[in-house]
Amino acid sequence: MTAIRTYLPRLLDGLWFHQLPEALREALLDAAVLRRLESGQRLFSRGDKPCGLYAVLEGAIRIGAVGSSGKEALLTLIEPPSWFGEIALFDGQPRTHDAYAEGATLLLNVPQPALLALLEREPRYWRDLALLMSQKLRLAFVALEEMSLLPASLRLARRLVMIAEGYGWASGARRVIHLSQEQLALMLAISRQTTNQILKDLEAQGILRLTYGGIEILDPERLRHAAQGRP
Repeated sequence: MTAIRTYLPRLLDGLWFHQLPEALREALLDAAVLRRLESGQRLFSRGDKPCGLYAVLEGAIRIGAVGSSGKEALLTLIEPPSWFGEIALFDGQPRTHDAYAEGATLLLNVPQPALLALLEREPRYWRDLALLMSQKLRLAFVALEEMSLLPASLRLARRLVMIAEGYGWASGARRVIHLSQEQLALMLAISRQTTNQILKDLEAQGILRLTYGGIEILDPERLRHAAQGRP
């Protein structure tokens, strides 16, 4: 428990956890265990039984799926201090996607039985878990709309803004995004060549700088303008 408490400041950087009732935060930490994964190690696969709620403390978790043709769909990279895994808590159904560690990763895991026992004792906390899920549902609807209506350049700029701002879950924005061009292309369902072309154009404008395995945002305000189609 002492080891878990050392990560409390990092967890509080996330808006969802920060806004929880203090009693619920304490109950989640009391029930939690730490899990370490090596790079590429599987956390769970599509179809696996529910295994509880997770928070990323270090590293990242890659959420996606591989089709029968071998083509990969990358939905997102979950980074600190984001929480995930709540869908299976609500419906008790198998996991919807695959989850793998992107680099050495440390997770906080609140096991499913402990969560259900807590919610049985304190049913008012269901609403707090529902808020976590509703945030992601909103983002999913936005992504579907953008996929249908926006050109690749706007979708890419918007996704970079969202990642930098922690998808609205973090208390502050960051300047460096640890994401490869290939991963970004997979997220947006566009070719790597198109992704590179758009990023090079943004770099030429002085909005960002491409680094090895990452993207440094030099001018967040102009990136937000680019995401809105403004000069």
